[in-house]
Amino acid sequence: MISFTPTDEQESAREAMRVFAEQAIRPVARDCDENAAIPDSFLEQSWELGLAATQLPESVGGYGSMRSPLTNAIVLEELACGDAALALAATGAAGFAYAIADQGTDAQKSTYLPAFCGEHYTAATVALNEPTPGFDVSRLRTTAALDGADYVLTGSKCFVPMAERTGFILVVARNGSRDDAFIVARDAPGLTISEPEKNLGLKSLATARLELAGVRVPAASRLGGEAGADVGRIVNQGRVALAAVLTGLSRAVLEYCVPYAKDRVAFDEPIAKKQSIAFRLAEMHMEIDCARWMTWKAASQLEQGIDATKSAHLARLFVTTKAMWIADHGVQVLGGHGFIRDNPVEMWYRNARTLGVLEGIGSV
Repeated sequence: MISFTPTDEQESAREAMRVFAEQAIRPVARDCDENAAIPDSFLEQSWELGLAATQLPESVGGYGSMRSPLTNAIVLEELACGDAALALAATGAAGFAYAIADQGTDAQKSTYLPAFCGEHYTAATVALNEPTPGFDVSRLRTTAALDGADYVLTGSKCFVPMAERTGFILVVARNGSRDDAFIVARDAPGLTISEPEKNLGLKSLATARLELAGVRVPAASRLGGEAGADVGRIVNQGRVALAAVLTGLSRAVLEYCVPYAKDRVAFDEPIAKKQSIAFRLAEMHMEIDCARWMTWKAASQLEQGIDATKSAHLARLFVTTKAMWIADHGVQVLGGHGFIRDNPVEMWYRNARTLGVLEGIGSV
């Protein structure tokens, strides 16, 4: 039997994140976008939610709850309904922490995870995307080569979120015939972090390009130690996170357009009564529900330890396509007002377009 009913714990998390999105995210989202910056006060406020610590073991200072990719998908949707960029900023460090918690050695867990259970914001991020045309995650060009007791990392990464604030970066690279992930300190010799990239959307989420010119890291920094890590799982977690964020963004568009269409009068009646508008809004609602179910299915498979590659890929593909369609039609529902910066729909349109070309960002 398939159930789409969240548990009581998941409903509590959803409601808490919905309130946070309404009270702490939505009011500052436009200013953050205009200033292309996120204030430290917001990051500290979001850190107090304990998004990472709640799913880390008590042995490292966490709350001991079991890891739940499905709960994380629910949380991400609610936060992203407030603003996608701020949702990613609030949860970006958790992506690093969860990779360590899921696949790290005991030494890696005891070394890195306590920082994510403290009182103050700890920055960390994941570097997956590469600045190559038609980037294919299965054909990484960043390489890792064993040299004595160290691995030497060479290559480039792009769209690395919060790189200028981070202390550690999880770099995904090709290691011989397999992919691996390596924990790299921000100040590692040979690592260069660019100025913030100039992107169409997600302007408040500072991203940067990394250049790794023979960066040496000890073998102990290889995620999972001698056994290595399942990079495919990290990629799938990112795909599900991306789908959840875009589902939340799509919902924000619909929830803004419906009351607008009811209030906007043209030819002596609200435009919501016109079939072309009403049918469009109804279809937007259906596509959002489909996006959520596909995202939850992939997240559930991750939670059960099932190979979620197919489900995660299909969820990302479907949701990125439909989110762009929803954002585009959201602009059209508002007509000329859709292009005015006084309304948030144009910002959500830019964010949807930017998220649609990414792979592997976020945390589940």
